[in-house]
Amino acid sequence: MKRIDVKDWFEFLIADLFEADNTGNVLARDIEDGSGVIPFVTASSVNNGVCAHINPQNYKVMPGNCILVGGKTFTLTYQKEKFISNDSHNFVLIAKDKNVKKNQYLFLISVIRTAFEQRYTWNDAVTKKKILEEKIKLPVDFEKNPDWKYMDDYISDVQRKTREKLKLLNLIETRQNRKDISAWKRFHLYDLFDIDMGTKLDKVKMKDANPKIDFVGRANTNNGVTTRIDLIENVEPYKAGYMTLALGGEYLGSCFIQKNAFYTSQNVIVLIPKFEMTRNVKLFIATCIFKESRLHYKAFINELNRHVKKDFTFPLPAKQTNIPDFDYMDKYINNLCLQEKKKYDLI
Repeated sequence: MKRIDVKDWFEFLIADLFEADNTGNVLARDIEDGSGVIPFVTASSVNNGVCAHINPQNYKVMPGNCILVGGKTFTLTYQKEKFISNDSHNFVLIAKDKNVKKNQYLFLISVIRTAFEQRYTWNDAVTKKKILEEKIKLPVDFEKNPDWKYMDDYISDVQRKTREKLKLLNLIETRQNRKDISAWKRFHLYDLFDIDMGTKLDKVKMKDANPKIDFVGRANTNNGVTTRIDLIENVEPYKAGYMTLALGGEYLGSCFIQKNAFYTSQNVIVLIPKFEMTRNVKLFIATCIFKESRLHYKAFINELNRHVKKDFTFPLPAKQTNIPDFDYMDKYINNLCLQEKKKYDLI
């Protein structure tokens, strides 16, 4: 989408637009998925934050048609139905205008996220008091009220264009033949890597006057690199080519090859290969690790922290000697890249 011209937008105090309420607090050990029908929603954008459906008895049920804000992560999701959330640091924003519906909420989420995502971090958590004191710019009608129709029309247009693009992508044969992995072997992380628990740095405490080092956080874009920071005296950065793995949070299991020297945030570990591995091999393994993580572990409920050095295993193609078949992995990724390039050259 092209950049929106906001010069005629007006500024509004968030407290004038929304009511806010903190969610309840639910311990992960008490969650039994399938015990009820009420969504259990965490501060995650994966699956719109829904990670289970539980019995609402004894828990604070939040209303639907609102924005859930992750106090610690500043994740914003639109919740259509009633739900229960996991952390009392989370809160909901409910529009005072009861005619506001999904599309307008989605527009508001984009505005709020864009305005404040660099301000609020894990170490400077947002609260309902803080957010209500903030101001945002919105399109206005002739009476200088929020132009709800414009917001609805804008999101509808985005959705229409997105559907058109998806139709084009669907014209490309993207479905690969399902791989038969019955002969693959399961390997522990420590079979293949030295597992380093990372530098565990807080981004807000870092300096960036002369940024030279990548800072890898629990993110799923840009190889997990959230910013670049200054070299820290007496703290040796990790080498380019090592891999990182997010142990928890909404992007649990995100595994990347780092192309530059780097430091890590909390709950991001470093995987140092014990064997010579090409980039293709690392990409293959990173994908298998991510798939295993998303299949068998859950953010905020059963994360990787307790498992990576003990019982976290994942399948890989192997030779008869039970050694990973690195040659197969390398050729598979190389062929896959060539095939995908040919497909997208046709668009």
